[in-house]
Amino acid sequence: MSPAVLLSTNTPTGLAASSARPANFSETLTAVDNFLWGPWLLIPLLLGTGIWLTIRLRGVQLRKVLPALRFAFLERSDGETNTAEGDISHYQALTTALAATVGVGNIIGVATAIHLGGPGALFWMWVTAFFGMASKYSEAFLAVRFRTTDGNGQKSGGPQYYLQHAIKGRLGTVLSVFFAISTLLACFGIGSMTQSNSVAAQLEHSFGADPALVGILMAIAIGGVLLGGIESIGKVTAAFVPLMITFYVGGCLYILAVNASAIPAALGMVFSGAFTGHGAAGGFAGSTMLMALKFGAARGIFSNESGMGSAAIAAAAAKTNHPARQGLVSMTQTFIDTFIVVTCTGLVVLSTGAWTGDDPATMTATAFTTGLPGDWGHYIVSVSLVFLGSSTILGWAYYGERCVERLVGVHGVLPFRLFFTVLIFLGTVTSLDDVWTFADIANGLMAIPNLIGLVLLSGLIARETKAYLEQDPHLRRPGEEFTSIPEDAAA
Repeated sequence: MSPAVLLSTNTPTGLAASSARPANFSETLTAVDNFLWGPWLLIPLLLGTGIWLTIRLRGVQLRKVLPALRFAFLERSDGETNTAEGDISHYQALTTALAATVGVGNIIGVATAIHLGGPGALFWMWVTAFFGMASKYSEAFLAVRFRTTDGNGQKSGGPQYYLQHAIKGRLGTVLSVFFAISTLLACFGIGSMTQSNSVAAQLEHSFGADPALVGILMAIAIGGVLLGGIESIGKVTAAFVPLMITFYVGGCLYILAVNASAIPAALGMVFSGAFTGHGAAGGFAGSTMLMALKFGAARGIFSNESGMGSAAIAAAAAKTNHPARQGLVSMTQTFIDTFIVVTCTGLVVLSTGAWTGDDPATMTATAFTTGLPGDWGHYIVSVSLVFLGSSTILGWAYYGERCVERLVGVHGVLPFRLFFTVLIFLGTVTSLDDVWTFADIANGLMAIPNLIGLVLLSGLIARETKAYLEQDPHLRRPGEEFTSIPEDAAA
């Protein structure tokens, strides 16, 4: 089952297949999606690239995660200096990327992975996150290293730029354009319509809210933020995302404290199931180690987006004097997404016994209802889904506009923002049919050119990272002591 199918378990009845839709079209989309996200293409490609970069960078994610977390959350910037180029702080770039990645999949997707792959799927989500941290570092490093300044004076970067500037010749240009088009297509689906549809459906189910009214309010609120550009997005996500994560994780920690005696058994199932296979529904769906690995890796990669190149677009806007600094900060995004949020969800679902249910879409809600008094559990999950879906829209909107800027220039940014805002409303009142699957295919396609670039440029990343860490191993050196690397320097 593809990530799109996993996520679609949370979609309303309106997403059911329309009788007017050609069955062969849906089947073709599903076949392409299953191939892309199956065990023979993207999963080994993403995981293999992460392993390779971990080796080249000498386990930077293990050696530097604590200094990176301190730098991101305590210092939050490259110091009070005018020498750092960029539009937003390290912290704002991090929260913008977190806004896009910490979403519905962290609640529904984790439960689905455990339902299909057994408790061992959570272990493989951790594995993919560990190696994915090296990929996330590398793509953020390159995004800052080869970023440019657009016609409005704002920094613009990401795979759509570093693939062209760092890989000379026709190959770099083709990879760059291919990534930009794929990301643009993905943002229209997974970043707008599907998210607003899920939010409207959740509010309608929990509170009886009118989807059209929800769509209007979301379009006005989010559209207003988007019109302010990355500075506005950065300010909103910096205030909103920590509260959103704390709200949800706080509920998880309460449940885990109440069910503390069940945590050792839950962890035992995770580690034993990772290698022996122990699935839900009597072992039917996840009865082998292969199933645990497949669904754990697929959900882990899809959740934290490491290696897909999307978060690098936000990283390129950060004020920083050295690309390695933002790379290390961006690396913590994967740590937070998987080792904190995903782990909390997984342990709550396992420790409460909710994972043995038949419907993965309701497992997390069932776990919260069981673990919290009264109706608090139900409301926490509902509100969290609304917040997570809305934040995902903000992050992906920025990714989309930067790709528009790459393809047609700054004059295309405002029309994109307006069109994107309209799609937010349409998503709440429209049956999306195959949009989930199509967006998922585009999501997979955008990863391919980025992974090629990461492998080809791994030598450059390793050399310059080593040189930086020799000067500043603890990320404490004043930012103004570093000079920016020329944007047009040869790779």
